[in-house]
Amino acid sequence: AMAWRAVSRFAARLLLPLPPRRGIASCIDPSTGLTEEQKEFQKVALDFAAKEMAPHMAEWDEKEIFPVEAMRKAAQLGFGGIYVKPDVGGSGLSRLDTSVIFEALSTGCTSTTAYMSIHNMCVWMIDTFGNEEQRHRFCPSLCSMEKFASYCLTEPGSGSDAASLLTSAQRKGDTYVLNGSKAFISGGGDTDVYVVMCRTGGPGPKGISCLVLEKGTPGLSFGKKEKKVGWNSQPTRAVIFEDCVVPVGNRLGAEGQGFSIAMKGLNGGRINIASCSLGAAHACVLLAQEHLTVRKQFGEPLANNQYLQFRLAEMATRLVAARLMVRNAARALQEEREDAAVLCSMAKLFATDECFAICNQALQMHGGYGYLKDYAVQQFVRDIRVHQILEGTNEVMRLIVARNLLQ
Repeated sequence: AMAWRAVSRFAARLLLPLPPRRGIASCIDPSTGLTEEQKEFQKVALDFAAKEMAPHMAEWDEKEIFPVEAMRKAAQLGFGGIYVKPDVGGSGLSRLDTSVIFEALSTGCTSTTAYMSIHNMCVWMIDTFGNEEQRHRFCPSLCSMEKFASYCLTEPGSGSDAASLLTSAQRKGDTYVLNGSKAFISGGGDTDVYVVMCRTGGPGPKGISCLVLEKGTPGLSFGKKEKKVGWNSQPTRAVIFEDCVVPVGNRLGAEGQGFSIAMKGLNGGRINIASCSLGAAHACVLLAQEHLTVRKQFGEPLANNQYLQFRLAEMATRLVAARLMVRNAARALQEEREDAAVLCSMAKLFATDECFAICNQALQMHGGYGYLKDYAVQQFVRDIRVHQILEGTNEVMRLIVARNLLQ
């Protein structure tokens, strides 16, 4: 069992063993219900989070460091292409395995794990929709994280209404000429491969195609690095295309298939980001549990206060409910069930809302200490907040569920 304590400004997130009499209560144990093999993946990921991520989490946030070497170490464990086929360097694991791994890694640094989840989604898209030449050209160096990937869908004028995107790709012989811009791109400017949704045909989703660009392509440039509330261990920039010439051989799938590729990628992305929320919430439940035990007010530990006991019980219950929803959706996606997309939307909506509430309540339980950057809880709150916005806002998740129910 692990918990965080404030030690120093940058060592505050170091995972320290709890006293022997206490452990992770079985009711919130994230290994419950997993196979022995999945428990092994989970243990490897938790150990990596504890040793390679948690001690640096605050520094990566404060100094806005993109921790390339740490992620490459994670890739050596198979975390660079978790659900990518083994013939191109992937681990070939299931969506449930992937969820378990991202949840575990997120306990060490949610921001870094969230970027890794986006990278994994990009590699999966190339692996799944690319031809053999494309798969073998791009995937091995991405699975090893020798190179990093970014997903380019959102534009300054099209967020939730992704099908209205304006970035255009005009066909000229064996090339496309790409013009337009993308906004809020995770890794933008620091990454090597850009999976870009662009308009090759008429308006609406059927006019959208998917191109893969490499850094260094003439006409590809980047905006300023955005200053963000959280997610500071990954850079975010606009990605700008000015007469970018891209070979037709860099198109994934057929012309007009891009929107479908983007949405199928996002089904997995929603499970991934929900899993990152679970890891942050689990960490915060442990932080709150420990703080209530050691902090005294009015002559006794906060843990003796029945109101706080009830709130902690609610946090634990919400965590377990969210975890079950996410894992259920992951299984549905792996089995390619008809209800998979809507279950992914439900899980993303529920888990990101509930896990943010858990982290925010944990901060409240810390009182004034929770608002200090010496304590990890505030960083989990800041890093997890954006999960309710990206990979489809939670308002759009509600629309998807409602349409499924009413169609």
